[in-house]
Amino acid sequence: MSLRLRLLLATAVVALLALVGADIATYELLQSSLYRGVDSSLQQSHQSVEASISHEPSQEPSGGSQPPSGGGGPTHCPSFNGVVVDTEGLTPGTVIEGRSADDHVVYQCHTAELGTAHEGYPTLPAKITGFDRASADRDELATYFTAEAPNGDEFRVRASILTDGPAKGDQLIVAVPLSDTLDVLDTLRNLELVATGVAIVGVLALGFWLVRVGLRPLRDVERTAEAIAAGQLTERVPGDDARTEVGRVAHALNVMLERIEVAFAERDRKEADLRASEERMRRFVADASHELRTPLAAVTAYAELFDRGAAERPEDLRRVLRGIQQESSRMRYLVEDLLLLAHLDEGRPLVREPTELVELAADAVDTARAVGPDWPVEIMAERPVQADVDGTRIHQVLDNLLGNVRVHTPPGTTATVTVTEEDDVAVLEVADNGPGLTPEAARRIFERFFRADPSRSRAQGGAGLGLAIVDAIVSAHGGEVEVASRPAGGARFTVRLPKRAPDQANDEHAADEGDVVAPHPTSRHTPAP
Repeated sequence: MSLRLRLLLATAVVALLALVGADIATYELLQSSLYRGVDSSLQQSHQSVEASISHEPSQEPSGGSQPPSGGGGPTHCPSFNGVVVDTEGLTPGTVIEGRSADDHVVYQCHTAELGTAHEGYPTLPAKITGFDRASADRDELATYFTAEAPNGDEFRVRASILTDGPAKGDQLIVAVPLSDTLDVLDTLRNLELVATGVAIVGVLALGFWLVRVGLRPLRDVERTAEAIAAGQLTERVPGDDARTEVGRVAHALNVMLERIEVAFAERDRKEADLRASEERMRRFVADASHELRTPLAAVTAYAELFDRGAAERPEDLRRVLRGIQQESSRMRYLVEDLLLLAHLDEGRPLVREPTELVELAADAVDTARAVGPDWPVEIMAERPVQADVDGTRIHQVLDNLLGNVRVHTPPGTTATVTVTEEDDVAVLEVADNGPGLTPEAARRIFERFFRADPSRSRAQGGAGLGLAIVDAIVSAHGGEVEVASRPAGGARFTVRLPKRAPDQANDEHAADEGDVVAPHPTSRHTPAP
């Protein structure tokens, strides 16, 4: 059973109970009021009848007396013990009965109802009890009750014990028909039934409209849930109003939906990162295998040449040994670079300590001048700059950037190393006036095993890991590296490093508090305009 139907049924039941209770109360109150009016009328009728029969016997009216009967009678009642009974003003159809002290019926009279023969006579009990002095206005004992005629008519009966006259001690019973009273009550009952039915229909109609309007936000929640189930995680429940119950539910659902969306976005991001990492690893393994295959093939070729008699020819022997040594060194450097990248990818901690970067850059410049005297190198710094870094790795960063200048620019190209600081960031810049980089090369320059010139020999250009190592070392320090290139104006590499290492205690406190620690910024490759 739906909530709407349950609410309507509950409203209808409550309304029906309230209306039925009101109808019963109204009916009972009106019935009691009408019966009190009839009882008051009986009191008046009884007084006139009792007053007429409490006198001494007198001359009977013409027509003579008639014996008691239980059936119809004339308009005027016969005499009672020789006393004329006064029926003037009695309600048509009134029944008068006299009983002796021992409950024997000694007199009966039924006045014609509106000039017609009576149609009913109340069935009175053989012995009337329950007389109460409090029921009468005077000292006499009386009782009131309702009696039914054989034909279904009802009468209101007043029985009293006479206190005066010849019939003192006898019982006088006066009964009036309740047809008019019952007609009024029947009319009231019919009106109440109709009114109750109309009211129930109105309550159902109004309740249906109110429930429809009240449950409209729940239908919105249902539609939103269906949209979210279809994959639209950005949907939100309307009516986010904390002033109503449904509004508070909508607010709670929206908060939950936001968290679900964030969780799904995080899951998607992690899946994307995992796929990207897997793809990088697959490409990395393929490229590493490709890079190692060449020196291994060369060593194998030199070994075959040795087996073919090079050992007996001094010149060939020297060439074989020199080639094996060169290829072995090349494999050693390649394996060391691969191990370094693997360690950085694993997130192994760096040995960070306060380091004066200007002195470190000066050492790297001296090394570059000694290794490549044909590529002039200058250093620029206005003041000392200190930062918490791994000095060996940052020296390697500068060595790789300056080595990149020697490999990819012609002799005579000038390189400039600049050391500055911006607030809490130390900036190292290596710029040259060589041919520069194309936009495509600038975008991919930090990818592993990437070569800007695919036709360049490996002996000259290396394995394409130098700048990838630069990117990995800088990212491990929580910094970033970017390259700007002008086709006719050279290339400029900019490294930004935080001057202070993150406080491990602060990191743990943030983790305990549930704060999200921002990941290390990635490298940015923005070709210059």
